[in-house]
Amino acid sequence: MNIQIFGKSKCFDTKKAERYFKERRIKYQYIDLLKYGMSRGELNAVKNAVGLEQLVNTEDPDYPLFQYLAGNEAKLEKLFEEPWLIRTPVVRNGKQATVGYCPESWKDWT
Repeated sequence: MNIQIFGKSKCFDTKKAERYFKERRIKYQYIDLLKYGMSRGELNAVKNAVGLEQLVNTEDPDYPLFQYLAGNEAKLEKLFEEPWLIRTPVVRNGKQATVGYCPESWKDWT
C-alpha cells in the first residue's frame, strides 16, 4: 500500500486523516498542498478517481469565479495553478483516491 495524503497544515480533516493511518500503523506520505501542490499527473489521476466536482472546495471565496470557467480542462488547469481551491484531504492509494475524511473507503484499502 502506498498512501499519500495531500492536505493543508491547518485543515482539521487532514489531521484526522493522518491520525486514522497513524493509529492503524499504516505508513503514509504527507504532502503539504499549499507548499508543494500536486503534479499534473497526480491531479489528473485524482480527478479520474473521484470526479472534478468532488475536488473543488466550494467554501473557498474564489469558488464563484471558478464555477464560471468554461470546460473541464480550464477548471483542472485552475486547480493545478491554485491548489488552495482543492478540498482536503486528498488521500491516494495508487489509482484509488478520496477527497475529504472518508474512513469507510480507506477501510477497504487495507
